[in-house]
Amino acid sequence: MARSLADRQRAHEQSKARLAEQEAKLRLAERKARTKRLIEAGALAEKAGLLELEVNALYGALLSLRDGAETKKQVEQWAALGGRAFAREARARDEGKEPFLLTFPGPLPKEATSGLRAAGFRFSKVMQHWEGLARPDEAEALAGAHGGAARRVIGNAGPEAGKAAAE
Repeated sequence: MARSLADRQRAHEQSKARLAEQEAKLRLAERKARTKRLIEAGALAEKAGLLELEVNALYGALLSLRDGAETKKQVEQWAALGGRAFAREARARDEGKEPFLLTFPGPLPKEATSGLRAAGFRFSKVMQHWEGLARPDEAEALAGAHGGAARRVIGNAGPEAGKAAAE
């Protein structure tokens, strides 16, 4: 059965609308990715202490980096330096922290859950508890603030635990 001209035009318009919608979604995703990248770059400039520079000096410094980024060896050196710095900061941040489980007698208000997330804890829907790394006194304080309990996790399923058990 042959479709009428009006049916074909309607189908064509629907197809155009779907394509326009897909194009808009792509543009939005690209814009979000660019915004995320700009925020990350700004955070790295701040972390490196470069935001204290006057705008022209900062721009000049970045231009000099761009010239060095043309050599693969230089970029590899920068990546190694950055990786070591991130690892050193992570070790310092996590020093003295242990795995803890926090349990509460009932649901927590939104401001409490936000505070737990900010402290590095996440909620396990399956186990119905909060889990994360914390220093013992911090874990006790977080749990106690909302009538909960903190429990230190004994044993670690990581590769270090396997080595210790084998010895």
